Amino acid sequence: MSDQDDLPKLLDDCVHCGFCLPTCPTYVLWGEEMDSPRGRIHLMQQHADGEPLSGPMVEHFDRCLGCMACVTSCPSGVQYDRLIEMTRADVEREHPRSLKERAIREMVFRLFPYKRRLRALRGPLRAYQKSGLDRLVRLSGVLERISPSLAAMERLAPPLGKAPRLPERVAARGERRATVGMLTGCVQGEFFPGVNAATARVLAMEGCDVVIPKGQGCCGALSLHSGREEEARAFARRTVETFESVDVIVVNSAGCGSAMKEYRTLLADDPEWSARAEALSARTRDLAEYLVELGPRAERRPLPVTIAYHDACHLAHAQGVRSQPRELLAAIPGLTVREIADPDICCGSAGTYNLFQPEAAGELGDRKAVNVDATGAELLVAANPGCSMQIATALRRRGAAIAVAHTAQVLDASLRGLGRDALTARGS
Repeated sequence: MSDQDDLPKLLDDCVHCGFCLPTCPTYVLWGEEMDSPRGRIHLMQQHADGEPLSGPMVEHFDRCLGCMACVTSCPSGVQYDRLIEMTRADVEREHPRSLKERAIREMVFRLFPYKRRLRALRGPLRAYQKSGLDRLVRLSGVLERISPSLAAMERLAPPLGKAPRLPERVAARGERRATVGMLTGCVQGEFFPGVNAATARVLAMEGCDVVIPKGQGCCGALSLHSGREEEARAFARRTVETFESVDVIVVNSAGCGSAMKEYRTLLADDPEWSARAEALSARTRDLAEYLVELGPRAERRPLPVTIAYHDACHLAHAQGVRSQPRELLAAIPGLTVREIADPDICCGSAGTYNLFQPEAAGELGDRKAVNVDATGAELLVAANPGCSMQIATALRRRGAAIAVAHTAQVLDASLRGLGRDALTARGS
């Protein structure tokens, strides 16, 4: 059965009760009914009944972060995640965007899902940052005048150091307990290579042989969550092929893990790939999810640091992984975990959202930074590269001296006995 056959029931599941309203970031910002899940479902019904996609309708759909907080809060089980993805696919097929919008979108989707292109960008971007030109460009506001999306892209780029390259296999320390495949990701791999290195070390120290296929590409998350269905399916097929020989695929990026668990739906109508996609989705695990399933073996050494843990939307809402990261962090001696107020309100990253909707994303980032700063933590821990960049940028804007790290880096520092300075000096 196709998505379009499912659409009437998916729309009818919504009883317009309003439980989603206080969990929706854009409704929280503006209080506009059509910028809530309930309002957007009303617009989706209008389109299903034959009304063409108008500019204002598309604007309300574009303003949605796809954070899935409404899915978690809905008492009726409305599958808003499927609805917004189907609607975005309709938008991409039917709605003519302006030349400027098309140019920005094409630039983003021709760059970020391609590792070689990102890698080619690293050198010039690193030189640009080291020269201090980045500060002058931001002060001048020149990029903001050309394009707010370009300005957001430049502002969000994390400080770049040397990028260590991982081997294709990292051997287990001591007796082998499992063999796992590891997704390195696009943005994670090129902008946060230290996270991947830490992930591989932690898995190895916990007794896993880690297989890191050299030819792996993009998982398709950015394309899938932006309505570019065929592009997402092509990336998905390649990822299925790449990891078909391993029993478990461990993913350290929330958006990527969520997309790979959705392959079963994305390729459901493809007779050649549906069973293979279903099998891969069933074998995909977030890093924290997998480590809790595996159970600890390596010794945790003291790490006297106070952290604030951030729930990435595609980890907490889309995958339901909330307790596992906290369980892993709480098991580290000396470490204190503090909760952030309004944890279910998105930070504004949301894949490409902070590039295409920079003003709304900035407001949400500033709200999150205020709540992170209020914890008094020395370190923010997040499990998604987009969240790390978004919140780190907002913290810098606020002047808050809080470093940002991934759960894998905190575990790695404890297992290797590196101490707090290895994390708090690292920054984002």
